[in-house]
Amino acid sequence: MTGMLASVNSLEEARLILNTTVDIIDLKQPEQGALGALSIEEVTTIVNEIKQQKPVSATVGDLPMQADIVFDAVKAMVKTGVDYTKIGFFPGGDWQGTISKLSEINQQGHKLIAVLFADTSPDIETIDVLKQAGFHGVMLDTMDKNNGSLSQVMDDTNIKQFVSQAKSAQLLCGLAGSLKQQDIAELISLNADYLGFRGALCQKHIRTSELDINSINSILKYF
Repeated sequence: MTGMLASVNSLEEARLILNTTVDIIDLKQPEQGALGALSIEEVTTIVNEIKQQKPVSATVGDLPMQADIVFDAVKAMVKTGVDYTKIGFFPGGDWQGTISKLSEINQQGHKLIAVLFADTSPDIETIDVLKQAGFHGVMLDTMDKNNGSLSQVMDDTNIKQFVSQAKSAQLLCGLAGSLKQQDIAELISLNADYLGFRGALCQKHIRTSELDINSINSILKYF
């Protein structure tokens, strides 16, 4: 069964989602980019407030693929007690070195989620490399939110291949990227572990606006 992830940017929004049937509360700051991060202090406060009532994920920001920079950010984030830490794999930089260094954190039992971006033509074979390095999951998202939803920037065949490869590697699998209500029926049929939303849950469907309970409920009815 496919679950629903909802991204929030504050304790107030986390409290709102906590009172719904959303499966995963995701912490990010949309104003800071595709995977903009909340501060360590903000994440810690939210995690302590939620007290394991729902799983919590958090992003570490739109960071360059430099092993030491990413490692330090992830190391700080896992100390907050989040259930999942999401790392965006942006174009350029040292992917292999970053993956290798993060394997140290994976070996400590923390659950790291690699985020690949559909609009950068990611190599699906990277999924097997992530599995070997001990990653817990992989997510397909979009980097440029102005290009449309995931379904608009990647064809169905490639999205399906992504999910299949992730499942074969026994990794937690998520799909996101400016998803709209009309994207849900087709994507949910692929049996990813979860679909992630932000903009569709906000006032006027603007990802940097506040969450809107009516919009949230209109998405939740599919799950």
